[in-house]
Amino acid sequence: MSEPSPHWSAEEFRQHAHRVVDWIADYWEGVDERPVLAQVEPGEVAAALDVTIPDEPEPVEAVLADLDTHLLPGLTHWQHPRFFAYFPANSSPPAVLGDLLSSGLGVQGMVWATSPAATELEQLVLDELARALGLGEAFCHRRTDGQPATGGGVISDTASTATFTAVLAALHRASGGTVRTAGTAGTDYVLYGSTQAHSSLQKAAMMAGLGEDALHLVAVDPWTQAMDVAALRRAVEADRAAGRTPFFLQAALGTTGTGAVDDVPALAAVAREHGLWVHVDAAWAGVAALLPEHADVNTGVAEHADSYVTNPHKWLLTTFDCSTSWVRDRAALIGALSVLPEYLRNPASESGAVVDYRDWHPQLGRRFRALKLWTVLRCYGRSGLQAHLRSGIAGAARVAELVEADPRFALAAPPSLGLATFRLVADTGGRPLPDDHAEQATRELMTVLNTSGVAYLSHGQTDGRTYLRWAVGGWRTRLADVEHTWQVLSDVAASVLDGG
Repeated sequence: MSEPSPHWSAEEFRQHAHRVVDWIADYWEGVDERPVLAQVEPGEVAAALDVTIPDEPEPVEAVLADLDTHLLPGLTHWQHPRFFAYFPANSSPPAVLGDLLSSGLGVQGMVWATSPAATELEQLVLDELARALGLGEAFCHRRTDGQPATGGGVISDTASTATFTAVLAALHRASGGTVRTAGTAGTDYVLYGSTQAHSSLQKAAMMAGLGEDALHLVAVDPWTQAMDVAALRRAVEADRAAGRTPFFLQAALGTTGTGAVDDVPALAAVAREHGLWVHVDAAWAGVAALLPEHADVNTGVAEHADSYVTNPHKWLLTTFDCSTSWVRDRAALIGALSVLPEYLRNPASESGAVVDYRDWHPQLGRRFRALKLWTVLRCYGRSGLQAHLRSGIAGAARVAELVEADPRFALAAPPSLGLATFRLVADTGGRPLPDDHAEQATRELMTVLNTSGVAYLSHGQTDGRTYLRWAVGGWRTRLADVEHTWQVLSDVAASVLDGG
C-alpha cells in the first residue's frame, strides 16, 4: 500500500490558488481604507504570532486568517494609492500573474542548458527594452546594424547588485585582470559619484574590497543637484597627482533624493580623458524614455556609457524584484566573474554559442524574471506603459504647482518627472522662518502626516536642510489622491506652524 502524498493535487492547488487570488484582489480593492504606514511598535508582530511548525497540515484558510489578523496591521502598504515615499514598487495585476507563472514553472536559469528558453527570452526582452529606451545597438545581444555583438543585458534583483557588478567589471578592465587573482590589497583605486549618489555605490566599494575611502563624492550644483563637472575634473586630476588610480564614474539619471539628472556627455568627456568606466544609474527615471517627450532622459548613454541600470520594479509596473542592466563590453564582465566548476560544464557552454548568465552577476542561481517582465510589456503594451508614466509625471507636476502657490512652502530642487521635493520656509502669514524653526517644522509635518496613516512621504537633506520627497507613480494612484493628501498636509502644516 502506497503512503499518502503530502503534496496537493492539481485540483487542490487550483482551489487554494483561487482563494489566494481572491484574497489579493480583495486586498487591492480595500487597501485605500488602510493606513499607509504600519501602525505597530517594534516587536508587536513577533509577540502576536505563533510560528510553531504544526504536526499536521493546516488549511490555506488558516494562513490567510493569520495574514489578515497579525501581518496586515504590521505592513506598510506599498500598493496604497497614497504611498508617496521612496519610489513606487508597483505590483500590477499582469506582473503578479507573470510572477505566478515563473514560480509555477520553477526553473533555474543559471546556465543556458538548464533552461534555454529562460535565457533566450531574457536576451530578447532586454534587447527590445534597450532599443525602446534609446540605449543603442551596442547594448544588445543581437544587433541589427550588422556589427558584432559585444554587449548585452541581464536581469538582476536590484540596482545595488547591478552597480556592484559594474564596479567588478571596471576593476577587471582597469587592472588588466590582476584583481581577479591578487585582489585589491595594496591598490589605490578610486571611484567617483556625486554627493547625491545612491548608497549602493558606497556599499559596492566596500564589497569590492576597496573600502569606503576609495569613494570620492563630488559636489553638486546647489539648485539642480546635478554633479559639478568641473569639480569632477579637479578631483580626478588631484587623485592622479597623488598617485591614486581613478577607474570608475557613476553618473545618475534621477537621483534618489531629488531626482537630479547628471550631464552624462560632459561627465563622460572627463572620464574618457582618464580611462574611467562610465556607469549610469537610472534606476528610477530611465524608463521615462519610453515617452517621446522624455526620450532625452537617457541622453549620452548610447554614445558614452559602459554600463547602465534601470529598475522595471519601480515605475514600470513589474513586481519586485526586477532590475535590468546592460554592458557595452561583456568581455570585461565575464572576465571578472566567470567561474566554471566541472558540474556546470556542458556541450552548449563549451561551444561558445550561448550566453550563460551565471557569469553576468555575483549569484549563480537565477529566477525566471524575464517572464514577468515580458508579461507586463505585452499586457500593458507601449500605450498602457506610457499612460501610466504620464499619470505619475502629471501628479508630481500638480504637487509642485500646489507648493509654489502656497507661500509657506518652497521647492527644494526642480521637479523631476514623477518627483517633487519641498520644505516649509514661512509661517502662516508668509513670514520667513528661522532656519532651525523651518527644519523642526518640516520634520514635524512629515511625522504627523505619516503617523496619521493618510499618506506616506519620505525625506532627504541638502546642505544640512531637510526636505520632503513626494514621489508619484503608484499603479493605483489617481489625481484625487494627490489632492486629498495635499489638503491634509496643508491642514497639518497650519497646526504645526501654530504650535498645535
